Amino acid sequence: MPFTRRAALAGAAALPATLALDAAAQARWQFALAYPDGNFHTRNAKTFSEAIEAATSGRVSIQMHSNGSLLPLPAIKRGVQQGQVQLGEILLSAYGNEDPFFEIDGIPQLCRTYADAKRLSDMTKPFIEARFARQGLTLLYMVAWPSSGFYTNSPVETIENLRGTRFRTFSVMTNRFATLIGATPTLVQAAELPQAFATGVVNAMVTSATTGVDSSAWDYARVYTPVGFTYTKNAVFMSRRAFDALSAADQATIRRLAAEAETRGWALSEEANTGNTNILGQRGMNVATPTPALMEALDRVSAEMVTEWLTRSGEDGARVIAQYRAARR
Repeated sequence: MPFTRRAALAGAAALPATLALDAAAQARWQFALAYPDGNFHTRNAKTFSEAIEAATSGRVSIQMHSNGSLLPLPAIKRGVQQGQVQLGEILLSAYGNEDPFFEIDGIPQLCRTYADAKRLSDMTKPFIEARFARQGLTLLYMVAWPSSGFYTNSPVETIENLRGTRFRTFSVMTNRFATLIGATPTLVQAAELPQAFATGVVNAMVTSATTGVDSSAWDYARVYTPVGFTYTKNAVFMSRRAFDALSAADQATIRRLAAEAETRGWALSEEANTGNTNILGQRGMNVATPTPALMEALDRVSAEMVTEWLTRSGEDGARVIAQYRAARR
């Protein structure tokens, strides 16, 4: 057989192996998110994903699935753990049934400002990273939602105005809050809010102005009373196996871009807090000023919920609360 023909055949035989190596070298990840494309969390995640692709020269490509289109919010964490998707974003406090420590930023009135919320987030991060690592997950970044308030069809001047309402909940803490104030807790996911209000399943809720805009709250509620209820966090994380399969250089790149996404996300959250509250007013909702009586009652409920949480969160919870209170003095 002529040399040229032998060389050609050898090259053809080697081609599938080369292609296999190229395919193995490129990671194609699926990213499950629960919120719509216009939401600042989703926009931040998109910037993060695009930056990863650019910085790794396409060695890592990411396909995003927003608004629960691939997995609903309650299934995202398990989906990453089971390898259905490589990346996910969740509302951390919604997983309080799994671990009470995840509930800390869902305690009402614990944080009063973005500075307080970021301080608490930084204090809790090592504990959350450790918990995720034990579950085969790698925490990438966390970003707070804007502070939240009450959505109702009549003014909320005292806590008693919420008694007897069918109160939308989305976490252990919101469920407990509803119970303590004498409301009926009803679990409703963000995507289902308009229908839940329209059909009378719920008639009151507490959530951020951002979720209010995302769900066109002016179609089902007349009054928004911002009380700084919570600064709950979203966590973006990924499969530890997928992360460990990357080169050390690509791992470092993703860590750096995650830190940038966290900084950017907190700034976007503050912008969304002001901008979306204004949009609610522009769409005809009454953006009410909370009364001193309402705020004092919320403080009392908060103190009770902190005490309850400390009985469930163990040493880690007690350590973080003590550290946080000391930092605020």
